[in-house]
Amino acid sequence: MDSLSPGWREMFHRDWPVFLHDPQRPPEGDWRTWLALGGRGAGKTRTGAEWLTGIVHEDPHYLADSAGRIALIGETFQDVRQVMIEGQSGLLSVQRKDRKPQWMPSRRLLQWHNGAVAQVFSANDPDGLRGNQFGLAWCDELAKWPYLEATWNMLQFCLRLGASPRQLVTTTPRPLRLLKKLVADPNTAVTRSATLDNRHHLASSFLAFVTGEYGGTRLGRQEIEGEIIEQAEGALWRLDAIDALRLKHAPPLMRIVIAVDPPASSSQTSDACGIVAAGKAADGICYVLADATLESARPEEWANAVACLYRRLDADCVVAEVNQGGEMVRSVLMQADASLPVHMVRASRGKWLRAEPVAMLYARGRVRHAGTFRQLEDQMCDFTADGLAGGRSPDRLDALVWALHELVLKNRGEPKIRAT
Repeated sequence: MDSLSPGWREMFHRDWPVFLHDPQRPPEGDWRTWLALGGRGAGKTRTGAEWLTGIVHEDPHYLADSAGRIALIGETFQDVRQVMIEGQSGLLSVQRKDRKPQWMPSRRLLQWHNGAVAQVFSANDPDGLRGNQFGLAWCDELAKWPYLEATWNMLQFCLRLGASPRQLVTTTPRPLRLLKKLVADPNTAVTRSATLDNRHHLASSFLAFVTGEYGGTRLGRQEIEGEIIEQAEGALWRLDAIDALRLKHAPPLMRIVIAVDPPASSSQTSDACGIVAAGKAADGICYVLADATLESARPEEWANAVACLYRRLDADCVVAEVNQGGEMVRSVLMQADASLPVHMVRASRGKWLRAEPVAMLYARGRVRHAGTFRQLEDQMCDFTADGLAGGRSPDRLDALVWALHELVLKNRGEPKIRAT
C-alpha cells in the first residue's frame, strides 16, 4: 500500500467490500429489517452510509431495491445532517466524487444523479412521515429516539415501495421493548459489533480510557460491547414503566423548580453537576422537564447553567444540596444571578433511602417525563441499593430526587433533610 500512488490508495480505501468487518456486511437471506447493534465507534454510521450508497448505485454486493425513495431518520434533523449525511463516515463522505449526491439542507433532501432521493426526518416528529412512501430506510441511533414507538410504527406504514422494502437500524442498544421485539422477529437479521472491532480507526488513548474506565461494567457492556443489558436486578425504576407515562409536552404547571447537585470539587476529574428541572400541575402530577447536567464543569459554568434554566422555564426556586459545598454553593449561584431564590438542603440519609419515596411516586403514576432524558433514565434504571454500576456518582438522579422532594415530599418528612 505504501508504494501506491494517492489515487490508487483512495480507490482501495473506498473499496468498502474489501475493508469492512463481518458485522458490517449485509446479511444474506430474505429479511425486512437489518438490526446492526454496536458499541461506540464500532463503525455503525459507515455501515449505514455504505449500505445505502451500494443500493443506490446497484452494487452487486447489495441486493436490494431502493425504488427511488429513501427515508433517513435520526433523533433530530441536526443529527441526521451532522452524522448521517455530512459526518466523517456519512453519505457525502463515502461517495466517489463523480457520484456525490446533491445535498439540499433547506429542503431536507439528498438527490443522486440517477434520480434516487433521500428525505430527512426527525424522531421528534413522528407525524412528519405521514403521506410519504419509501423502498428503503436508514434509522440511526434508534435507542435515542424520543418517540420511539410512534416514529417506528409510522415508518412501517411508509415502507411500501419496490419488490421488497428494507430498513437498516444502526444503534448502540438499550433494553427497550421495541429493540427486544425486533431481535425476536424472524424478519429481522441481527449483527453485533464491539468498539474494539474497529480499533484500527480509533485513537489508542480513547480505547485505553473507555476499556479501563468502563470495561466489565454494565455500562461498558452496553456502550462498548453493544449488548442489550437487561434491567439491573433490584433497580428502583424500570424503563418500560417510564416509557408508559412519557409524553411530549407538560400541561400548564403551578410550580417549577430547578434542583442542583453540585460536584464535590471543581477539578476536571470531578463528578458531574446534576441539574434537573421538574414541575407540578394542578392535579398533583409532576413532570420532569429538563436534564441540564454538566460534566466536569467549573463552579461558574454550572451556576450559569442553573440560572439560564431557571430563567428559561420561569421557575419558582432553585433547590441546591450543600452537603459538599456548604455556603459556597449559594455564593456561586448568587454570582450567576443575584435574584435567584435558592433553597439549600442538606441530606442526612443515604441516597437509596432518599430515592425510595421518589420511586414510589413513579410507581403510583404521579411523575411523568415530558420528553426523553436518556442519561438520567439510564441512571434511574441502573440504581440499586449498591448504587450505580462501577461506583459512578448518581448526579442526575440526585438532582431529580431533590426536585421531586421539593414539589411533593417536602412536608412529609421523607426523605429526612434539613433546610438551611
